Amino acid sequence: MPLAIQIHPDDNVVVALHPIAKGMAVPAGSTTVTAAEDIPQGHKMAIAPIHKGENVIKYGFPIGYATADAAPGAWMHTHNVHTNLSGEIEYAYHPNVHPLAPVPPETFLGYRRKDGRAAIRNEIWIIPTVGCVNDCAKALVRDNQDLVTGSIDGLYTFTHPFGCSQTGHDHAQTRKLLAALVRHPNAGAVLVLSLGCENLTHDQFLAELGDYDPDRVKFLTCQDVEDELAAGRELLKELAAYAGQFRREPIPASELVVGMKCGGSDGLSGITANPTIGRFSDMLCARGGSTVLTEVPEMFGAEGFLMDRCQNEQVFQKAVAMINGFKDYFIRHNEVVYDNPSPGNKQGGITTLEDKSCGCVQKGGSAPIMDVIGYGDPVVTRGLNMLYGPGNDLVSATALTAAGAHLILFSTGRGTPFGAPAPTLKIATNSQLAAKKANWIDFNAGVVADGQRTLDEAGADLYDLVLEVASGKQTCAERKGFREISIFKDGVVL
Repeated sequence: MPLAIQIHPDDNVVVALHPIAKGMAVPAGSTTVTAAEDIPQGHKMAIAPIHKGENVIKYGFPIGYATADAAPGAWMHTHNVHTNLSGEIEYAYHPNVHPLAPVPPETFLGYRRKDGRAAIRNEIWIIPTVGCVNDCAKALVRDNQDLVTGSIDGLYTFTHPFGCSQTGHDHAQTRKLLAALVRHPNAGAVLVLSLGCENLTHDQFLAELGDYDPDRVKFLTCQDVEDELAAGRELLKELAAYAGQFRREPIPASELVVGMKCGGSDGLSGITANPTIGRFSDMLCARGGSTVLTEVPEMFGAEGFLMDRCQNEQVFQKAVAMINGFKDYFIRHNEVVYDNPSPGNKQGGITTLEDKSCGCVQKGGSAPIMDVIGYGDPVVTRGLNMLYGPGNDLVSATALTAAGAHLILFSTGRGTPFGAPAPTLKIATNSQLAAKKANWIDFNAGVVADGQRTLDEAGADLYDLVLEVASGKQTCAERKGFREISIFKDGVVL
C-alpha cells in the first residue's frame, strides 16, 4: 500500500495517502525522504528544500509560498505556507481544446416525458412560492403518502424562507429558481403552493414559468379556499393520476445531465474522489451526455486548468465574466475574496485556496468546456458546462438541480448527510470515511489511495453506478428521505 503520492513530477511536496510517522522512509519519485515529523493523512511533506518565499508546488502548480525555510521531510501546511492570490486577474485565452473520441452510449431505464425529455425519477413535487406555507406543504406530503403507488417514486416538498419581503435581484432569483424546479424532468407532476398575499404573485410566477402542461402542473392559493389541505389533496389526486402514466424504458446515457460538487473536502479529494469524478465526466461526455461543474469560489487560483479548455473565445469570455463577477460579489460585501479553505478542509490537509481549487477542478476531467450558464439557467449545450454558483453545498446543489441535473455526484473527505432534490450520490475520498459512514456514502474512491483500483477503473465503476441510480437504485440520502433546497440570497429582507 503506497504511503504517499507525488501528483506531478514538478511537485516539491508529496501527499500522505495514509498517516506517516516521524522517521519513516517515504519513496518520492526517484528518491526516498525521511519524515522529519508526523504527517497526517491528506497532508503534504516536503521532498526537497523549500526556501522562505519559494513556491510550494502541488499538481505541478504553485499552491502558495513558504513562510519559512523547510527541509525535506517537513510538514507543509498552514503554519508555514501562505496563499499567493490577491484581487482580480486579467485573463488571456490560449486554446488548449482536445475533443473526446466519441463512444456509443449505453442505456439506462428512465422515464420519457411528454415533451421528449428524459427523467430518472417519477416523483410528485410540492413547490411553495413563499415560506409562509411551508408547514402546509409538509402536511400535504405527510397526509398523502397513500398516493405514492405504481410507478410514482415519491411525494416531496422543498421548503424555503423566501418569496416575500425580497426586492430586486433576490426576488428575481427566488422566482427563477422555483420555476426551474417546477420544470425539472424528475418531477412527473407538480403542485405550486402559494399563500396569496406574497410579493411573488401568481401572475409573476406564471410569467417566469412560461408554457406548461396544466395536467402536469397545478396551482393552489391557500387564502382562496376554506380548507387548503382538503383542496390540496384533490389536486394531488389529479397529479398522481397523471404521473402514474409513466413507466421506465431504455434511454441512451447521452441524455443524462449530471451535476458535480464537492464538500467537506480533505487532502485526498483532489487525488482520489475528484479525479474519479473527472474520469466519469469524460466518459459521459464522450457518450454525448452532459456534466455540470459549479462552486466558482473554489475555482479561484485554478482557473488556468479550465479556461483554456473553453471551446471558443465566446465561451472563454463567459467564463472570465463568471470568475471576476464572483470576485466582485465578494468585494461588494467587503469580504476577503480568498477567505478559504474552511477549518474542516484545513484539518483534512488543504492549506490554501489554490490547493483546494486545484483539487476541486479535477472533477472537470479533460473534456472541452462547451458553455457557461447562469444561476437558475438550464443546460442547453451537451458536454461539460460551468455553472455560476457559490461553494456552499446546499445552495450550489440546488443550483445544479435547477440547471436540470438528473443526479449529483458529491465528493467528500469529511462526510455529509444532506440531499438535493435530485438524487445526490456521495463519494468518499478515503476508505476510513466510507467504512465509518456507510449510511452516508454511496461510493468509495478511497480504493485509489489504497492501491486497489486505478483512477480509470474507479471512474468506470462510478459510471456503472450512475447508470444504476439513473435506473432507480436509491442513494443513501434518498433512502433516508433527506432532500432540501437553499436559494442564493444577496440583498435585504424587508
